[in-house]
Amino acid sequence: MKITYYLEVISSWCYWAEPAWAELKRRYVGRVDFAWKIAHMTADSYPQSTTQCDWFYRRSGTIMRSPFMLNSGWLEADIKEYRVPNLVAEAGKDFGVTDDRIRLAIAQAGVREGRKVGRWEESVAAGAGAAGLDPKALLARAQSSEVSQRTDASTAEFLALQMPQRPTFLIENSIGDRAVLSGTVKVEPLIAVIEEQLADEAAYVSHRVHFGNPPPG
Repeated sequence: MKITYYLEVISSWCYWAEPAWAELKRRYVGRVDFAWKIAHMTADSYPQSTTQCDWFYRRSGTIMRSPFMLNSGWLEADIKEYRVPNLVAEAGKDFGVTDDRIRLAIAQAGVREGRKVGRWEESVAAGAGAAGLDPKALLARAQSSEVSQRTDASTAEFLALQMPQRPTFLIENSIGDRAVLSGTVKVEPLIAVIEEQLADEAAYVSHRVHFGNPPPG
C-alpha cells in the first residue's frame, strides 16, 4: 500500500497537516509506503500582501485551534512564485534525504520564524542545517535543471488528479483501489480510508489462499 502526499513547502495548510502525516507514518510503519511530492503553486495562489496573508493565517489558525499564529514575514512583494523552498527540499532527495527533515525545516523557518525563504540563501541554510548537508552542494543541486524538471513533473501529476488544494493525499493499495483526499489536514479521515483499503487487501489475500488465482477465461 502506498500514500503520496502532494504539497507546497510553505503552504500554511500543509503546515497544519504535518502532525497528521507524522501520525500516519508512526501508525503504519512497515505496512504502508510513504512518499511526498512537490506540487508548485501558481503566482495567484499566494497571498498578495502581508495583510492578506495574516488574514489567512488567522483563519487557518483559529480553525486548527492553534495556540500560535503563523508568521507572514517570509512574504516579499517582488517574489511572485516561491519555487525556491520546493526546489531545495526536492534537491535533498539526491543526497539520500528522502524523509521530511529538509522541507519541515524550511517551513519552520518561513511560516513560523518569518525568514525570507523565497531566497536561495535562506532556504538552503535551513535545509542544509537540518540534514547536515554541504550548503554549496545542496544549492547547486537545487538550481539544477533536473530538480526543476522533476518538480514540474510531480506538479503535473498533482494537476492531473484535478484536486485544487494542497495538501492532497493519494492513497492506493495493491488491488487497484485509489482514494484522493484534498484539503484534508486531520488524521481521522485518512486513517478511515487506509483501514478500509487494508481490509480490502486482506480480503483478497484470504480469498486467494482459499481459492487460488482466477481460472483462465
